[in-house]
Amino acid sequence: MYKKWLALMLLLPFRFLFAQDHTLSEFPKGYTPQEVGKLIAYRFEEAKHALHAGKWISYPETFYWNGALKFAALTEDKAFVKILQNKFEPLFTTEKALLPIKNHVDLNMFGSLPLTLYQITGEKRYYDLGMPYADTQWEVPADAKPEEKEWAKKGYTWQTRLWIDDMYMITIVQTQAYKVTGDLKYIDRAAKEMVLYLDELQRPNGLFYHAPDVPFYWLRGNGWMAAGVTELLRYLPENHKDRPRIMKGYHTMMKSLKKYQTASGMWNQLIDEPDSWAETSGSAMFAYAFITGVKQGWLDAKEYAPAARKAWMALVSYVNEKGAVSEVCVGTNKKNDKQYYYDRPRRTGDYHGQAPYLWCVNALLEK
Repeated sequence: MYKKWLALMLLLPFRFLFAQDHTLSEFPKGYTPQEVGKLIAYRFEEAKHALHAGKWISYPETFYWNGALKFAALTEDKAFVKILQNKFEPLFTTEKALLPIKNHVDLNMFGSLPLTLYQITGEKRYYDLGMPYADTQWEVPADAKPEEKEWAKKGYTWQTRLWIDDMYMITIVQTQAYKVTGDLKYIDRAAKEMVLYLDELQRPNGLFYHAPDVPFYWLRGNGWMAAGVTELLRYLPENHKDRPRIMKGYHTMMKSLKKYQTASGMWNQLIDEPDSWAETSGSAMFAYAFITGVKQGWLDAKEYAPAARKAWMALVSYVNEKGAVSEVCVGTNKKNDKQYYYDRPRRTGDYHGQAPYLWCVNALLEK
């Protein structure tokens, strides 16, 4: 008996060593990424366009579309991929006027969508449509403003404006261009820009002002950064000269986000204000950064996997039976007025919220 007990004790450490952590892989019914993802992604099939300035496909719609496509690809749902392709088809013909022009950070990001379609389908027409959005972000137009030309002289995009939102808008199209071309200039651009924004906007507590002249820790603004730096680190070569600086900024932010996560698992519209309301889009962006960080080995799993799971479980409770996410802050320009952020309207089904939920879904599904 003693020998059997001793053998068992000697074996236990190895069993624990190789035991699989199910914190981010096993969820109760109704909370699995497959169920939630299908509910939200399939809602996009019948969704109407959400236009920027009433003219062009907007960034919230672009990212919702992107998230749905990646979900379809990850789940090998070829029928749904085809549905999403068919939805895009009019942009080559009858809806061509809805293609965003290439003169603003919130418009050039559209290129990430056709580049995603190219990666999934291999059809070169998507490549040809998407790449000019990445290229023109660094091609200074003749009518550029003096400050835009100054940014370009320093090697940054002329679309630089130091709004924290930019760090997803710029990063997403440049990283996608790098993925489809293998050309380091695209990832170099994104990295250089990221270092600038980290240096200019990240505060000692790890969080970010909305802009240099707007000293408030707006949730979704910080969410754009959290998602953007996460996306960049996924593809930035390990030996890239800017990786240590960017990883430091990421770790500093993640540590702060863990501190400010509320007991419910969410984060507030103004992150450091306990009396502010829990907002879903930014909370989902933070959850995405946690999930990816744990899976990539950038974050300690024992510390961050439970926080990521807690966030996901809380987030799912805001999704209704039709796949619409509630408590989403509407589109928000910067304003040096704290009450402005408290008073922003909240919507259900706003694309600002639908997309980040799919980022979480896809991160949970990825191996």
